[in-house]
Amino acid sequence: MSRLGSLGVVVTSAALLLGCASVYNVPINVPLDAVGAAENARPAIEDAAASDDLLIGLAFSGGGTRAAAFSFGVLQEMDNTPMPRASDKMVDRIDFISGVSGGSVTAAYFGLKKRDALADFRERFLLQNAEEGLQTELSINTIGRAFSGGINDSKAFTKWLDAHLFHNVTFGEFRRVGSPKVWINASDIYNHVPFVFDATAFSAICSDLTKYPLSSAVAASAAVPIAFSPAVVQAFPGTCRDPLPPWIAKAAANRNASPLLGSYAKAILRYRDGAVPYIKLMDGGLVDNYGISGFTVMRESSDNPYAPLTPAQAVKLRRAMFLVVDAKAGITGNWVNTVEGPSGVDMLKAAVDTTMDASVGASYSAFDRTMKDWQAAMIKWRCGLSGAERARYGVRPGWNCKDLNFFIGRLGFDQLEPDRAAALEAVPTRFQLPPQQVDDVIAAGRDTLRLSPIYQAFIRGI
Repeated sequence: MSRLGSLGVVVTSAALLLGCASVYNVPINVPLDAVGAAENARPAIEDAAASDDLLIGLAFSGGGTRAAAFSFGVLQEMDNTPMPRASDKMVDRIDFISGVSGGSVTAAYFGLKKRDALADFRERFLLQNAEEGLQTELSINTIGRAFSGGINDSKAFTKWLDAHLFHNVTFGEFRRVGSPKVWINASDIYNHVPFVFDATAFSAICSDLTKYPLSSAVAASAAVPIAFSPAVVQAFPGTCRDPLPPWIAKAAANRNASPLLGSYAKAILRYRDGAVPYIKLMDGGLVDNYGISGFTVMRESSDNPYAPLTPAQAVKLRRAMFLVVDAKAGITGNWVNTVEGPSGVDMLKAAVDTTMDASVGASYSAFDRTMKDWQAAMIKWRCGLSGAERARYGVRPGWNCKDLNFFIGRLGFDQLEPDRAAALEAVPTRFQLPPQQVDDVIAAGRDTLRLSPIYQAFIRGI
């Protein structure tokens, strides 16, 4: 049969299959009540730097099990780094983690279990087949579901995540376990902005974050287009009275606000106004495959030089490290060698990969600028404190207001030797990998962190 004839069969079959029921996810979030409102309002970084003078933040990128394994290796290496004059390790001092797609699995499990996660995450997740129960191939049998919303809904994956990792934990339980604070990031595909499972978004839609399942947030963060139908979160406009933070209306109206902050603020206003009754969420990597937009927005929206820290935390802080753990895949495909192509599945994959890769450079540049601006603003604020303010915030004798250093960097496969990097970049973006590939990527995470000049400089400065 000719290629055109084959295409006609596929299109005709898809049209017939589209007559079947659409594939979609039913919202499971619930309206806000008075108790939920109080819990939603808890600050995202409540105890950062509360017990020491360090602030450590990690962002885990997308990339399926490959990303989950790479970030796990980074955590393992931090567990090998002792802290001076203390019995704990660097991994115990992490203040926050932001995760997207595959990286959100590691972020959520470590946030829930802390160091105990290092003992069993490899066996519970990395060596398992998280695709069991899912249809993962685009074929004549699945194309109808693909065009009806997505080959899979979220039920099988969330059920698998709960059975193996999260055991039906909600955000209310998750947020009570202390540092590190964790952000799970998805993409709002209507407003083209990040959707962070946090107090800001859920308060805007008058919904109770504390009752939302952690597994559902992770599944939304990893909902790759075509493979999954969008996760759906329902807004309940008019059912809550708490006003939105003032910065939202201010940023939405400010023509000079950063594009990220302005777009995010406008989306939040649409949620509250009821203009978006059902928020459709897909893989967080579509708008930010590093998962750092949430923290960028949080800092850029702050109306003081130290937020989201408290003044007492800000005067104590001496060293801050922010690392983006980047498990990005390399360039794949051979269709550049011919006039034809890409087509079919290759076209879809190329479009998604292009979208994700295009977002990372801009998001990292914005993040780097925001962190450096934060450092400068905090030093200026600290050095301008009056004697009374210093006493109130607990400044100790000999304190140097300028003694504040930020270490900002990225960890990626490309920082290893070329042959090894190429092999790692070729690891498929799936939720099922052979054990040897899993262990190779874990080892790469350990080695990349250990060899990082940013990490070494941070350690020397402690």
